Amino acid sequence: MATSYKDPKNSLPLTPAVFHILLALVDEDRHGYGIMKDVEFRTEGRVLLKPGTLYQAVKRLLESGLIEAADEKIDADLNDERRRYYRLTGVGQKVLNEEVLRLKRMIHLARTKHVLGAGINGLLVGK
Repeated sequence: MATSYKDPKNSLPLTPAVFHILLALVDEDRHGYGIMKDVEFRTEGRVLLKPGTLYQAVKRLLESGLIEAADEKIDADLNDERRRYYRLTGVGQKVLNEEVLRLKRMIHLARTKHVLGAGINGLLVGK
Protein backbone atom coordinates (compact mmCIF):
# COMPACT_ATOMS: atom_id res chain seq x y z
CA MET A 1 0.00 0.00 0.00
CA ALA A 2 1.47 3.33 -1.03
CA THR A 3 1.88 6.05 1.56
CA SER A 4 0.02 9.32 1.07
CA TYR A 5 2.31 12.32 0.83
CA LYS A 6 -0.30 15.09 0.79
CA ASP A 7 1.43 16.46 3.90
CA PRO A 8 5.17 15.76 3.58
CA LYS A 9 5.55 15.82 7.38
CA ASN A 10 3.42 12.66 7.60
CA SER A 11 6.18 10.68 5.89
CA LEU A 12 8.86 11.49 8.45
CA PRO A 13 11.26 10.31 9.63
CA LEU A 14 12.84 8.91 6.48
CA THR A 15 15.00 5.84 6.68
CA PRO A 16 18.71 6.55 6.11
CA ALA A 17 18.57 4.70 2.76
CA VAL A 18 15.60 6.74 1.52
CA PHE A 19 17.17 9.99 2.73
CA HIS A 20 20.40 9.28 0.85
CA ILE A 21 18.59 8.17 -2.32
CA LEU A 22 16.50 11.35 -2.42
CA LEU A 23 19.58 13.45 -1.71
CA ALA A 24 21.47 11.75 -4.55
CA LEU A 25 18.71 12.72 -6.97
CA VAL A 26 18.57 16.43 -6.04
CA ASP A 27 21.10 17.61 -8.60
CA GLU A 28 20.69 15.15 -11.46
CA ASP A 29 18.92 12.05 -12.75
CA ARG A 30 20.83 8.91 -11.80
CA HIS A 31 20.61 5.16 -12.38
CA GLY A 32 20.84 2.72 -9.48
CA TYR A 33 24.59 2.23 -9.64
CA GLY A 34 25.07 6.00 -9.92
CA ILE A 35 22.96 6.48 -6.78
CA MET A 36 25.06 3.92 -4.90
CA LYS A 37 28.32 5.56 -5.97
CA ASP A 38 27.07 9.08 -5.16
CA VAL A 39 26.04 8.02 -1.65
CA GLU A 40 29.34 6.25 -1.10
CA PHE A 41 31.29 9.31 -2.29
CA ARG A 42 29.29 11.92 -0.33
CA THR A 43 29.46 9.90 2.89
CA GLU A 44 33.15 9.09 2.43
CA GLY A 45 32.31 5.39 2.45
CA ARG A 46 30.37 5.52 5.72
CA VAL A 47 27.10 4.60 3.98
CA LEU A 48 27.12 1.79 1.45
CA LEU A 49 23.81 0.95 -0.20
CA LYS A 50 23.62 -2.68 -1.22
CA PRO A 51 21.67 -3.43 -4.42
CA GLY A 52 18.84 -5.18 -2.56
CA THR A 53 18.35 -2.27 -0.17
CA LEU A 54 18.60 0.27 -2.98
CA TYR A 55 16.14 -1.35 -5.37
CA GLN A 56 13.62 -2.19 -2.65
CA ALA A 57 13.68 1.47 -1.57
CA VAL A 58 13.52 2.68 -5.19
CA LYS A 59 10.45 0.51 -5.78
CA ARG A 60 8.69 2.04 -2.74
CA LEU A 61 9.74 5.55 -3.76
CA LEU A 62 8.36 5.03 -7.28
CA GLU A 63 5.07 3.67 -5.91
CA SER A 64 4.71 6.60 -3.52
CA GLY A 65 5.53 9.23 -6.15
CA LEU A 66 8.63 10.63 -4.45
CA ILE A 67 10.72 9.69 -7.47
CA GLU A 68 9.87 8.84 -11.05
CA ALA A 69 11.55 7.06 -13.89
CA ALA A 70 13.41 9.37 -16.23
CA ASP A 71 14.23 8.63 -19.86
CA GLU A 72 16.66 5.78 -20.40
CA LYS A 73 20.10 6.97 -21.40
CA ILE A 74 23.18 5.35 -22.77
CA ASP A 75 26.03 5.63 -20.29
CA ALA A 76 29.40 5.40 -22.04
CA ASP A 77 31.12 4.75 -18.70
CA LEU A 78 29.06 1.60 -18.20
CA ASN A 79 29.71 -0.24 -21.48
CA ASP A 80 26.93 1.59 -23.35
CA GLU A 81 24.28 -0.42 -21.52
CA ARG A 82 20.84 1.09 -21.20
CA ARG A 83 20.16 2.04 -17.61
CA ARG A 84 16.93 3.04 -15.92
CA TYR A 85 17.34 6.54 -14.58
CA TYR A 86 15.38 8.09 -11.72
CA ARG A 87 14.55 11.68 -10.82
CA LEU A 88 13.18 13.43 -7.78
CA THR A 89 9.57 14.63 -8.07
CA GLY A 90 8.24 17.87 -6.61
CA VAL A 91 6.65 15.91 -3.78
CA GLY A 92 9.93 14.09 -3.22
CA GLN A 93 11.72 17.43 -2.93
CA LYS A 94 9.15 18.64 -0.37
CA VAL A 95 9.53 15.47 1.71
CA LEU A 96 13.33 15.76 1.58
CA ASN A 97 13.12 19.43 2.63
CA GLU A 98 10.92 18.52 5.59
CA GLU A 99 13.34 15.79 6.64
CA VAL A 100 16.28 18.20 6.50
CA LEU A 101 14.33 20.67 8.66
CA ARG A 102 13.49 17.88 11.12
CA LEU A 103 17.15 16.89 11.36
CA LYS A 104 18.18 20.52 11.78
CA ARG A 105 15.74 20.87 14.71
CA MET A 106 17.16 17.71 16.28
CA ILE A 107 20.71 19.06 16.00
CA HIS A 108 19.56 22.33 17.58
CA LEU A 109 17.99 20.43 20.49
CA ALA A 110 21.18 18.40 20.99
CA ARG A 111 23.23 21.61 21.05
CA THR A 112 20.94 23.19 23.65
CA LYS A 113 21.71 20.17 25.85
CA HIS A 114 25.43 20.60 25.14
CA VAL A 115 25.60 17.19 23.51
CA LEU A 116 27.24 18.50 20.37
CA GLY A 117 29.96 21.06 19.86
CA ALA A 118 31.93 22.44 16.93
CA GLY A 119 34.71 20.15 15.80
CA ILE A 120 37.35 19.91 13.12
CA ASN A 121 36.42 21.81 9.95
CA GLY A 122 33.03 22.72 11.37
CA LEU A 123 31.91 19.09 11.62
CA LEU A 124 29.87 18.17 14.64
CA VAL A 125 31.60 15.95 17.16
CA GLY A 126 30.88 14.95 20.73
CA LYS A 127 32.32 17.03 23.57
